[in-house]
Formats: sequence, C-alpha cells, structure tokens
Amino acid sequence: MNRALIECVPNFSEGRDPSIIEMITKPILDTEGVELLDIDMGYDFNRTVVTMVGQPESVLSAVIECTIVATELIDMSQHSGEHARMGAVDVVPFIPLRGASMPDCISLSERYAEAVSTILNLPVYLYAESSRSDQRVRLPDIRKGEYEGFQSKLESGDWEPDYGPATFSPKMGVTATGARQILIAYNVNLDTDDKSIANTIASAIRTSGSLIRDDSGAKIIGDNGKPLRKPGVFKSLQAAGWMYDENTAQVSMNLLNHNVTGLYDVTEKIRDEAKKIGRNVTASELVGLVPLEAMLSAGLKYHNNPDDADDIDLVNAAVSGLMLDKFGAFDSRSNIIEWAIKGAHE
Repeated sequence: MNRALIECVPNFSEGRDPSIIEMITKPILDTEGVELLDIDMGYDFNRTVVTMVGQPESVLSAVIECTIVATELIDMSQHSGEHARMGAVDVVPFIPLRGASMPDCISLSERYAEAVSTILNLPVYLYAESSRSDQRVRLPDIRKGEYEGFQSKLESGDWEPDYGPATFSPKMGVTATGARQILIAYNVNLDTDDKSIANTIASAIRTSGSLIRDDSGAKIIGDNGKPLRKPGVFKSLQAAGWMYDENTAQVSMNLLNHNVTGLYDVTEKIRDEAKKIGRNVTASELVGLVPLEAMLSAGLKYHNNPDDADDIDLVNAAVSGLMLDKFGAFDSRSNIIEWAIKGAHE
C-alpha cells in the first residue's frame, strides 16, 4: 500500500544569496521521507519558492526546521523586493496529493503554526482551507499593507494572529500557513517596460476585477459601504502587474483551480489584450512545479493533431504554445509534479 503523500511549498523572503537558501533547504535533504523537487529563486522579487513532497510527518518536521533556519538568517528590516511579502517565511501551504485529504493538511498547517509560534514567538495566520474567519481566507487580504504595515495591523486588535503573540518582530515579520489545492504560479511577460499595462491586463482577467471609479477618478461606494468592482474575466484567478526586470513588465498570476481556469485560457487572453494596445507576449514562466493534467490540457489546445499525440507530445506542444522555453530549455521531467516525483525515485 502506498504511503500518503503531500506537497509543501514554503516561500522565503530571500532570492539573491544562494548560500542562505542552501542552508534553509538543508533540513529537507536531511529528512528521510521527503524529496526536494524544486528551488525557484527570484532576484528582483527577492523571494524563493521551494517545493517538497513526502510523507506528512516528515514534511512537517522538515518545514519546521527550515522555518527556524530562515528566521535566523533573514532580516526583514533589511529586505526589499518586487513581490508582496510580510515575513522571512512568508507563506507555508500544505497540499494533499496521494492518499492524503484536505482535513489532513489542515491539521498539518495547525500543527506547524503551533510549533513555530511556540519555538520562535512568531505570529502566524491561518489561511485558505485552514482559515477560521472569512477575513483570512485569501492570502492577499492577510498580506495587505505588507511587512511595513503589520506593526499597526497587530496593534489594531483586528489582526490578532491565530497562533503566536500579537507583537511585531521587525526581523521575522509574520507568517501565514494553510491547506489548499494545487496552485499554479504562472507569469507572462510583455514587450514593454510600462508596469501599468501589466496592471491593466491583470485587473481585466483576475476574479476580483477592478475598482469602478467616477469621472474624477474617485472610487464609487456601494450601499454596503464597500467600493464597487467590475468582475474580471476568469474565476479562480489572482493576478497583478509586476516588473520581471527593468525592461519587462509581467502579468503575475496564481491559478487557484486549473480545471476552472487553465494555462491556455489565461495566456491567450493576455495575448489578445496586449495586441489591442500594440503589445506582445514574449515569454512565460512557471514558479515552482505544475500538475501534469494542467500541461496536457494546454497541449490539447496547442497541438495540431491532439488525437494522435501522447503525453510527451502534448506537453511539448504546451511548452511551445505557452512560450515556456523562451528563457532556455524547459525541463518537463523536473517541472511537472508527477514526473519529478517519479524521477526522484528512479
């Protein structure tokens, strides 16, 4: 009988010093029953996304040790980067894979939060399926104001952490953890250095859409006292405009359910929106790993003869159509979850 398998994808607020990331991820390599599948460092974001899979108890033990090391080595008071962030260990999601349930991962997130808050005096928030209030389901709602705003948030009384003290640690910041389904972090680059173009496209496609404003540019407030919004095109999609580098704007996305909104759909919509204003999509990238099913789904749309194509053919068609190979060779064996797990055991 196969043992239960979960995925954990901790995000660390360090993307420029490989030696620090090497020390942070060492506990994963040293823990039996866990495989380190991917380390994705982003220099401009100054952030690293780590992907591990393994037996639930082993993963929990490893990520607690990673957190202890990261909070020793990262000083948030000296941190800057393009990506929104609130702590040295910014977010730690647990994802059920084989033989594991969502309640299993909720329990793991709660045990993680209890352990690191006790050991480190670290404020920890529960989000996604682990959330205990509607206000904390969405990570962007918790992260609003980012690191710089958390001292006042903690002092306000409305943002008392689920675990740990309601006091701000300038060095560590705060952390969020929770259980969720597989999320695809996916970015699409544009041939412009104008971040506002990426922001405009992001607001048009994301689920939350954009604020409705009057002729003077002021937000229009609804009867419930909240600003009115124009919904975006897609469901289960978070998106924002970022800068990939000083010359390249990027639509940065989280596909929360690739069966509802897939890679092909968002890529082609961004391509269409860019063309309307004389711009083009130049490349795309995955942050972390992607489920095979998501790549096959895109491949079916991009392949010229999908009925006669095998999985490898469909994945290759997806890589080409999504332009995942524009930054260099895309290694499907290490970037697709199922194939990476298989390779780790060969």
